[in-house]
Amino acid sequence: MHRVLFLSHGHPELNKGGAEVASWNLFEAFKEAGHECLYVARNDANAHGGSTFSIRSEEEVLFHTGMSDWFCLSSSNTKHLFDDFGALVESFKPTVIHMHHYAHIGIEVIAAARRAAPNAKIIFTLHEFMAMCLHNGQMVKTESLKLCYKATHADCASCFPQHTPADFFLRKSYILDQFSYVDEFVSPSHFLAERYIEWGIEKEKMHVIENVLPAITALEPRALAKGEKRRKFAFFGQINPYKGIDILLDAFAKLPEEIQEIVTLDIHGASLEHQTGELKDKVAKQIEALGDIVTMRGAYESHQLPTLMAECDWVIIPSIWWENSPVVIQEAIAYGRPLIGSNIGGMKEKIEGIAGITFDARSSTSLATKISQAIDLDFFDGIKLKQTSNNDTLEQHLLSLS
Repeated sequence: MHRVLFLSHGHPELNKGGAEVASWNLFEAFKEAGHECLYVARNDANAHGGSTFSIRSEEEVLFHTGMSDWFCLSSSNTKHLFDDFGALVESFKPTVIHMHHYAHIGIEVIAAARRAAPNAKIIFTLHEFMAMCLHNGQMVKTESLKLCYKATHADCASCFPQHTPADFFLRKSYILDQFSYVDEFVSPSHFLAERYIEWGIEKEKMHVIENVLPAITALEPRALAKGEKRRKFAFFGQINPYKGIDILLDAFAKLPEEIQEIVTLDIHGASLEHQTGELKDKVAKQIEALGDIVTMRGAYESHQLPTLMAECDWVIIPSIWWENSPVVIQEAIAYGRPLIGSNIGGMKEKIEGIAGITFDARSSTSLATKISQAIDLDFFDGIKLKQTSNNDTLEQHLLSLS
């Protein structure tokens, strides 16, 4: 039996990101397997009385801290990390420290954990490319948003001309030095693992293990009226420049008129009011032009997913960045809903020939063609979802504790 301390850069009830959800699901699964677990989640709000920590439950602690240097992913608040967090680690006495991010905390938290628990096993799950890419970990160019295939010092400096290639050399050296305290890295996709190995993480330390999901009961395909097609599509996620929502809407605008008359698109979880500038205006105009085809459904909670998935035939992931292993892909497969996704990165790895079909990334014309195919009943029935056993995935995670 292990004592496992989880560290996340947000609590899933307060921050709805994929990494937060993935870490929480694993935390719950480990508890159910009989391990004693503590979930520590960074939070922006100031704690009552100025404390570094606040208690949500006996097993959940909010870590009130921040990160000052986004270039080196570094924190200047060493007291929070080496004194306060270190004391928390020492008091819990973990045999395993399961880290899921350093953003908003500071990458030095790895060294702080090692100092406080020298004999504990440190496992770090990688969720995106933040260590190798200063552009929000997206691996896309800053101005053009073109895909970036390799993080070279010169290329990074061209995106951020206020820094020299030498700066990026030192940045990488510093981050890899902090990563040296990690015993094992976990990547939910082969794509992400290969990128990090190429960048400098030791291959022997890298393990590819999918994220764990809570227990999900597969749904039957949506019941159709006589003569109805598989015409209901859904998007789950945020509206930001990388998620491809504008490409998705443009694809629906390019559909033949006879198909536009029958299809619908529900957008779940996204919120336009939190966006600014050109993207917000563009998407607002696209939605208005599509009229009744598109419905903005707003934020949702995980317990609502069975109902929301039951209402659709297909889930679309049109991201323009590489993605790693979007939780929505796993959720859609588990609920029995095929996907249409961009043919790059983790999306291609998780969808193509496994859980649906892919389209040429960033091409609304290609996506429109796939949507036109997808409504056909025979085409839909020909899609066979290949789901990874959640029990097997959990077993791999449990084995990694030893």
